[in-house]
Amino acid sequence: MKKNALIKIVGRQKYGLDSDKIEMTTVGTIEETDDCYILRYNEEQEPPQKPLRTKLTISKDEQKVELMRTGDYSSLLVVERSKRNLCNYGTGYGDILMGIYGKNIDNCFENGKGTFSFGYDIDVNGALTSENEVKLTVRIN
Repeated sequence: MKKNALIKIVGRQKYGLDSDKIEMTTVGTIEETDDCYILRYNEEQEPPQKPLRTKLTISKDEQKVELMRTGDYSSLLVVERSKRNLCNYGTGYGDILMGIYGKNIDNCFENGKGTFSFGYDIDVNGALTSENEVKLTVRIN
């Protein structure tokens, strides 16, 4: 059953010696199944673009995360622990084929609140472009 939730997302990217941090707090939903957690929320874009609808599926066994975005620019990123997946990432200039190498996946969700985190590297044409960490803090309203 879907439940309304407050979701805080912190993303960190490292590009060689440079790094960046993005934070967002939004309202969405969380659904728990036998084998995964499903979070859904909107990502606002710069006007006049419409928001992207995001669905994040995190396996309870901490082996896989799927991040699907739909809207003007759609994408599906698959992060699997210790595996590399080729994924399409939609942009305003066309799709980019990227390699996604999953590092860590962790979840701790109990009594209507918790955290989910995962790390992955992105490569384009086999060259490492960034190291990424995402942490989500979720609380059922």
